[in-house]
Amino acid sequence: MCQMKIDEDENLLVGIETSDDAAVYRLSDDLALVQTLDFFTPVVDDPYVFGQIAAANSLSDVYAMGGEPKLAMNIVCFPGDLAKEQIDGILRGGHDKIRESGALLVGGHTVEDKEPKYGLSVTGFVNPINVKTNANAKVGDILVLTKPLGIGIMTTAIKAGIIDKEGYSETIKVMALLNKIAKDAMVAANANSCTDITGFGFLGHALEMAKGANVSIEFDTSKIPIIEGAREFAKMGIIPGGAYKNYEHIKDHVVVDNNIKQDLLDCLVDPQTSGGLLISVGEEDLDTLINGLNENPTGYAVVGQVIEKSVKSIYLK
Repeated sequence: MCQMKIDEDENLLVGIETSDDAAVYRLSDDLALVQTLDFFTPVVDDPYVFGQIAAANSLSDVYAMGGEPKLAMNIVCFPGDLAKEQIDGILRGGHDKIRESGALLVGGHTVEDKEPKYGLSVTGFVNPINVKTNANAKVGDILVLTKPLGIGIMTTAIKAGIIDKEGYSETIKVMALLNKIAKDAMVAANANSCTDITGFGFLGHALEMAKGANVSIEFDTSKIPIIEGAREFAKMGIIPGGAYKNYEHIKDHVVVDNNIKQDLLDCLVDPQTSGGLLISVGEEDLDTLINGLNENPTGYAVVGQVIEKSVKSIYLK
């Protein structure tokens, strides 16, 4: 990757230096702009469902910063022979999810490509005092996860045609869910730090959080929620290629207890699509966060804590 010069501006509150989910630019003392974009290839065959998932994934980057989406623009790539009904289905799914978020669809751009791709460029607003980054976790913070892991393994099983109806429905539910409730709870609890769990997997994004704040993180793996069926598929070798890349990225920074099974570790490095938020909150504010998460359709789990910087960044027990 080329080494880009980091641009500086006193109003640029969050840029590229922390590998955060979006950029944040201050417009006034009580208003800042959140800007992000994301798009990817289909993870399911149903065009409408794919549109919903891709839009939820893009909107999540704004939520992870503590912001509220306001404007969205479509990013669409498609082969020339893709049926109009399929394109329409993708765009309808995306539009419905944008509406659900309360944002407005205001246009977009299309290009012809060999493989379909869809996502959004999203603009949101946030009060500067509520900005959440992945680099502000404090020693003593409690870590809470708002969606189960195993999405990448489950979508690999979907593509292989070996998943049952219940597993398919649960996977779609998790991916299509907006992180709005989780964001509102996080802001109300004055959480210190947040990241959404996507392509780098749970441990990859946790590593960014630990490094960004110069702390270490300890996880109780028995508390980490996994979609039902994902561990069984992992035992069968139904694992996306990205999981192996994620493991290579984090392996030198993680201490793994000998009792942790390989299939569970596979889920912890599994690349997620439209995953949940990993929230770092002070112990005194944990009850406020949990009260806000009680209405979250995918639940929540207290999965670990932030500790003083140690030899390694992450400890799994």
